Amino acid sequence: MAEDKSHRGASSQFFVAGELCRRGLVAVLTLGNCPNTDVLVSNKAGTRFAHVQVKTYRPGRDKTVSVGTKAERDYGPAFFWVLAGIPEIESLAGWEYYVVPSSEFSKIVLANHQLWMDTPGMKGQAHNESKVRAVAVPPAKTPYTVHSIESYLDRWDLIIDACTDTSLTVTELKARERLLEEGDV
Repeated sequence: MAEDKSHRGASSQFFVAGELCRRGLVAVLTLGNCPNTDVLVSNKAGTRFAHVQVKTYRPGRDKTVSVGTKAERDYGPAFFWVLAGIPEIESLAGWEYYVVPSSEFSKIVLANHQLWMDTPGMKGQAHNESKVRAVAVPPAKTPYTVHSIESYLDRWDLIIDACTDTSLTVTELKARERLLEEGDV
């Protein structure tokens, strides 16, 4: 049976949510009900949240991930892009996750796209504006790669830090977690 691209994309959202849960966070899928958030993440106490947009690629096969113009926007410190490398069924390639803060991802996407626009095409012609942006997946680099995402491999700590509530004391956090476990909140 031919692989359906939508199945790979949907499964990657579940895998990303699973990785976040494995690290002690609460992660739920929005199932397409939120245009800029595929996975909503919080700490167990429910006091800090992060938004995750997931884009999927096939490790060892795809050299880039396509994103839209919304990737050029910085959505703030609690927004992350996760480029999820989900291997094909028969592939020997490993799983890869690039966790990139929105502030950095927007700079990367803008710089790479601007270089593409400024570089003449194969026949010397100007490139036409497009709504598609490409981000190279390490180790690949395109002629239009200004900045690499290589340093963001498995940077789950960035989302964990965004969901860490520093406004509550350790005692308050433990008390809130106890109430949550007892179902009183």
